[in-house]
Amino acid sequence: MSNTKAYAAFSAKEALKPYEFDRRDLHEDDVKIEIAYCGVCHSDIHFAHNDWGMTQYPVVPGHEIIGRVTEVGPGVTRFKEGDLVGVGCMVDSCGECSSCKEDEEQFCEKGMVMTYGSPDPVMGGVTHGGYSTQIVVKDPFVLKVSENLDTKAVAPLLCAGITTYSPLSQWKVGKGQKVGIIGLGGLGHMGVKFAAAMGADVVMITTSPEKGDDARRLGANDVLVSKDPEQMKAHEGTFDFLLNTVPVAHDINPYIPLLKNNKTMVLVGATPVDLHSMGLIFGRKHISGSLIGGIKETQEMLDFCAKHNIVSDVEMIPIQDINTAYDRVMKSDVKYRFVIDMSSLKS
Repeated sequence: MSNTKAYAAFSAKEALKPYEFDRRDLHEDDVKIEIAYCGVCHSDIHFAHNDWGMTQYPVVPGHEIIGRVTEVGPGVTRFKEGDLVGVGCMVDSCGECSSCKEDEEQFCEKGMVMTYGSPDPVMGGVTHGGYSTQIVVKDPFVLKVSENLDTKAVAPLLCAGITTYSPLSQWKVGKGQKVGIIGLGGLGHMGVKFAAAMGADVVMITTSPEKGDDARRLGANDVLVSKDPEQMKAHEGTFDFLLNTVPVAHDINPYIPLLKNNKTMVLVGATPVDLHSMGLIFGRKHISGSLIGGIKETQEMLDFCAKHNIVSDVEMIPIQDINTAYDRVMKSDVKYRFVIDMSSLKS
């Protein structure tokens, strides 16, 4: 057992504060990782505040983890001490169901084991995430990270990155397509970067005209202000694909007319939406959803980022500022992801 320092939520109303717990001893196929950086995801806040009604306290959030291997189990051959690696939103699955065999462990029929907040099949209790000094993860759920990228800015790729890359890849976004990214935040800014790197004609769709310059800096060819009826009318029936990254409850009906016939809008925000079927019926248009990606696709995403030099735009914080960061995320006051320098936890 390894004593581990962390920050944890102890109730829905309390601020996160220091916590210590034990990580397991290494099993045959385990990898021990000293955590260097951990991204701050909106899901961390939902979990800490029990917004989804499933949190067991105390919980150590964090599923955008970058670090160095410090030790491996005797059966591990893919990694060695010193390797730069990542851990994303899940750390285990059954490995036997049809979803797992199709490299879609995120849809495991027995339920994926999330990096934090899931029943821990090894230690009992619940899993604890990356707001900590170290983590022990099964070899198949550890990802290789290129040394050529800005390491601290890689961390959000493990959630925000794969959440936006997966639908763009699954719907085969590429050259010759007009693609709209709805919402310019932690997810949206990654969607713009990926769609642009895939060769699409990218339009940032936002309620905030002042975000236009930043959207173009990130790779957008054009900006559509969704509050402007004339602009929305001019773009009707012209989009091959829409990626909706809005993280709060909203009306999606105004976006449906933007799609060409038989085209799709994919939702990646876990939030209520308003929908009237009329917009779908005329034009045989589609609304779909997407979670993260499986381990194979997540590694593919990291390799794509290494090839195209894609990372997140980040603001670094010490762990001691995590509660302030949560407040700012809820106010959309960050461009575009917070990343914790986990060395601050040792001070």
